[in-house]
Amino acid sequence: MIPGEMNMNYNFGSSAGNLPTSRYVLPQFEERTPYGFKRQDPYTKLFEDRIIFLGVQVDDASADDVMAQLLVLESTDPDRDITLYINSPGGSFTAMTAIYDTMQYIRPEIQTVCLGQAASAAAVLLAAGTPGKRLALPNARVLIHQPALSGGQGGQASDLEIQAAEVMRMRSWLEDTLAKHSGRTSEQVNNDIERDKILTAAEAQSYGLIDQVLDSRKIKPQAISR
Repeated sequence: MIPGEMNMNYNFGSSAGNLPTSRYVLPQFEERTPYGFKRQDPYTKLFEDRIIFLGVQVDDASADDVMAQLLVLESTDPDRDITLYINSPGGSFTAMTAIYDTMQYIRPEIQTVCLGQAASAAAVLLAAGTPGKRLALPNARVLIHQPALSGGQGGQASDLEIQAAEVMRMRSWLEDTLAKHSGRTSEQVNNDIERDKILTAAEAQSYGLIDQVLDSRKIKPQAISR
């Protein structure tokens, strides 16, 4: 890191062993089209159905990918919803705000769905979906906490003051944003993020970060009349 440079990461706060590892193989399949067979992977197929999957740490690379997909889907059809599936340990504050601003900027409504976990920065993105369309599966969990600077911070006293002021600005933004999307007060959010606050899907719904816990899309068999 360049001396004096601030690495502003809004982190999950857990060991690196909890971060997602790369898959050893990405399955592909062939689909028949009027023009012959087309080879696809699951992410391309999801994108064609206006589904974006955020399944990694929130960093500049993943943020650029998500933002590009959001903008393309808006240009394709600005009046159709976009679905953002989230299973992420969180990550960079600035990468998160870039995705957040894009979500608020584009015209389509955005359904957010938590699979597994939406921690830290990812929890903000989950809550930032269109009201009434923020969902989670039953065993998903949501974690919110205060932002922090990653790594050791050094430099002159004036540098430390600048870094401290930036952390406070980030925290104030986080409190106001979570309050806006959850219906809680900024003061309550301030107290809740002082330490890691881990919520089950049901608790996240009660808190106001999501609107509904999804059980299953399976069609339940109808009762047999006798």
